[in-house]
Amino acid sequence: MLDIHLKLINSVDGCVDEALCGLVRASGGLSLLKGHRVLLRSDPENLRGKVALLSGGGSGHEPAHGGRTSFFFFMGCKSDLFLIISVSSGVLLIVKNYTGDRLNFGLAAEQARNHGVAVDMVIVAEDCAFDQPSKAGRRGLCGTIFVHKLAGALAEEGSSLDQIVSKVTEVLKGVGSLGVSLSPCSVPGCRPSFDLPPGDMELGLGIHGEPGIKRSKVASADEVVKTMIDHMTNPDSQSHLPLKSGDSVVVCVNNLGALSCLEIAVVTKAAIVCLEGRGVVVARAMSGSFMTSLEMAGVSLTLMRANQETLRLFDAKTSAPAWPNLSSVCVSGRNYVTEPQAASFLNHGPLSPVMRGALERVCSTLLEKQEELNALDRAAGDGDCGNTHAEAAKAIQEWLQDHVVPGDPGQLLSVLAGLVQEKMGGSSGALYSLFLTAAAGHVTEGQSNAAAWAGAMHAGTQAMRRYGGAEPGDRTMLDALCPAVDELMALTTAPPGGQLAVLQTAVQKAASGAEATRDLAARAGRASYIAAERVTLPDPGAVAVAAILGAVLDGTP
Repeated sequence: MLDIHLKLINSVDGCVDEALCGLVRASGGLSLLKGHRVLLRSDPENLRGKVALLSGGGSGHEPAHGGRTSFFFFMGCKSDLFLIISVSSGVLLIVKNYTGDRLNFGLAAEQARNHGVAVDMVIVAEDCAFDQPSKAGRRGLCGTIFVHKLAGALAEEGSSLDQIVSKVTEVLKGVGSLGVSLSPCSVPGCRPSFDLPPGDMELGLGIHGEPGIKRSKVASADEVVKTMIDHMTNPDSQSHLPLKSGDSVVVCVNNLGALSCLEIAVVTKAAIVCLEGRGVVVARAMSGSFMTSLEMAGVSLTLMRANQETLRLFDAKTSAPAWPNLSSVCVSGRNYVTEPQAASFLNHGPLSPVMRGALERVCSTLLEKQEELNALDRAAGDGDCGNTHAEAAKAIQEWLQDHVVPGDPGQLLSVLAGLVQEKMGGSSGALYSLFLTAAAGHVTEGQSNAAAWAGAMHAGTQAMRRYGGAEPGDRTMLDALCPAVDELMALTTAPPGGQLAVLQTAVQKAASGAEATRDLAARAGRASYIAAERVTLPDPGAVAVAAILGAVLDGTP
């Protein structure tokens, strides 16, 4: 049985034409040459007297080359095209160094000359993979888009064909690329282009799945990036990019297709830090999908040494639909961290030791229950409830090490609200932060008796219900919290000697409420999307609330 990966297309035969149509329909600045797989600028009349740029290649590398259309980027070359570009002052063919590309563009060049068109060709061959390249030479990779951008800016300014060729040829001497893949890709209707065992990665492969230079186990992003830049700049390699401390570069972190935006952002940070650690100035950084290999899970790094003139051309405005809206501010040296405003001074008070002890017990309890809560969450969610509560616990523990617990309970609750909102994240973080923020206004250093705490708990619970939309019985943390808070309201009338009994009963009701959620149908949260018969364990959020209240009770004198 063929191992053919499924694609979200209508047909193998029609997918390229449909993709081109979709790109053009969504981009007002593009048009499609009827009967051909050729994309044009929709305003060819503005080409008069300027150099036309032609580039292209096979499909599967989107958004290259159609999404980079500044003058003309195309996927073929027909005589019809020469009638359109005959108003230009010349034609520059931008070609990646692959045999098929060179042959087809060579044919295009000869056809253009037969039509009396001045034509020249720039071959992009910036692959840094092989120490000793074969006769075929270095491959053309994502550095091609830098040539597109610089040549397009020069053409728009009215530079001559010879001037453009001279400039980009010089720039290409300072461009290098290298890719790494965690998976193969597959052409629609075909098997994967190569086999790569799970957990392995391949360094130096081509954008068509051509073999690389080394396979190894997948390492951390920092390690992979360091390996890539070390290899790209190794002076012992004939394909290396000369790079020294003090040089200024533009870096492109190119998603080869299937990495998440999160992964690409991590790699981008690693690349910038690695380069800066070598004394290299990162003048510009671009990250995203620029020259892909279908659904390949991988990334390529492209570095371009840049002076002020190169940066001026790189920063020039363009109507190309897939070119990112980049800042013209130098990446290195920019203050990219904004310091938060200093918190108001926190004063120690009589309640400080009591509240510190309660917090320490709550944190240790949540850390002990991390795996239990994760296991409960896997049955109805994404399995991270224990992790998110543990993150909040660790954040509070770190804060306790460096700060005085204020004697004002309202101040402490406000601090905790900020911590869980930032460190816990997700809906749980928002709910706990809502609870703590609403409760904070009901307790102060001068008003922190049992009745005030009961009122604060009630206000917090009401805020969760109002903004979260859940109610008791919906199989959420409220099924543990609400019965406990209802019981705590008895503190407003209980004599001092009876307050501990109220607390004990409240904790028992929280535990019972949490246990009862195993028999409830979920009507809120992720569990509400899962068939009721599959949700048979207690709600992890409710179990966490019961555990928190139990930890507070354990330290009550």
